[in-house]
Amino acid sequence: MNLLFMILMISMALSIILILVSFFLPAMSPDNEKLSPYECGFDPLGSARLPFSLRFFLVAILFLLFDLEIALLLPLPWANHMETPLLTFTWAYSVLTLLTLGLIYEWIQGGLEWAE
Repeated sequence: MNLLFMILMISMALSIILILVSFFLPAMSPDNEKLSPYECGFDPLGSARLPFSLRFFLVAILFLLFDLEIALLLPLPWANHMETPLLTFTWAYSVLTLLTLGLIYEWIQGGLEWAE
């Protein structure tokens, strides 16, 4: 048998076994304590839905964006071994330029300020 076919069959069998085990194994028994929003033993005093500032979400999205930038630029050192390394460096430079311009725009607009 082909090695690729064998790996595919083992992974599919393992996935099916894990799906079946996770479907039949857990014992679901919801009661009042598990269904209550607080499991610490007393009733909630206020609303559980406090409003968040949109600036918090903006900073979180910026963090994710710059975190994904690292994943996009990770293969850059191996570009030297490609046939056209200049094309890879050009794309990397354009990604960095676009992200830098976006960060400068947010900075000028005051989107990164915590207090107004």
